Amino acid sequence: MTLEERFTLANAVEIPKLGLGTWRMTEAETARVVRQAIETGYRHIDTAQAYGNERGVGEGLRAGGVSRDRIFVTTKLVAECKSFAEARDRIDGSLRALGMDHIDLMLIHSPQPWAEFREGEHYFEGNLEAWRALEDAYRAGKLRAIGVSNFERADLDNLLDNGSVAPMVNQVLAHVGNTPFDLIDYARSKGMLVEAYSPVAHGAVLNSRSLGALAAKYGVSIARLCIRYCLQLGLLPLPKTTDPAHLRDNAALDFVISDADMATLKGAANDTDYGEASAFPVFGKKRRIADAHQEG
Repeated sequence: MTLEERFTLANAVEIPKLGLGTWRMTEAETARVVRQAIETGYRHIDTAQAYGNERGVGEGLRAGGVSRDRIFVTTKLVAECKSFAEARDRIDGSLRALGMDHIDLMLIHSPQPWAEFREGEHYFEGNLEAWRALEDAYRAGKLRAIGVSNFERADLDNLLDNGSVAPMVNQVLAHVGNTPFDLIDYARSKGMLVEAYSPVAHGAVLNSRSLGALAAKYGVSIARLCIRYCLQLGLLPLPKTTDPAHLRDNAALDFVISDADMATLKGAANDTDYGEASAFPVFGKKRRIADAHQEG
């Protein structure tokens, strides 16, 4: 079963190959969904300070009745945090919110504050400040692994060249029709595992006729096809759902996409309409931070 399989990070920490994303879930909803996910067999939960639901994740995990050492929890520093002192305090804040004495993986959520996402400024100095706080927490045993999200090559090089611990993970937007192959290859060449958030494009691909036809060939849902696509690329997918039936369906991945069909999926056109989700920074448009949480 995929839920029982693991990747191994550069520091030998094992991480479940499939995780549950929790973007745009309320705290109460998160507690319910995380508990149901744990009962279904999920052992990897992904959250972030920007989601505002870390407490819900902690509550759901405790209600799930599985020992802490069998669960892998990822959270992320808010994208606007670009100083050592603030990052240090926010790491401790996440530990308190989650109700845990350690976090398995913590990431810098974005190289830029969301209001300036991909506008040219890389915030090299600020990212190094935040990274040094993560390094300190890692050495202190508060964090078992550290990494980044939405980092491009220049942002990765900044940490690789100037930090003392190399990032172990880069979490990026990746799905059929939008797979950053060059960035994935570069991160891997530096020893990083690449995680795929929004592997189903926040649901935007679920009405695709071509994907529907291909999914039918394998007797699976479009969501399962897209999640399996990421796994076969060696990525760690983080699908999000609040539906118990979809929790089970998304984890039923014991089929293999043929090489020919993988080639078709890799070459799919990037014409995804993200709908409502396109208002969020990770999809290119921007809104005031007060108006929205960020994905990824």
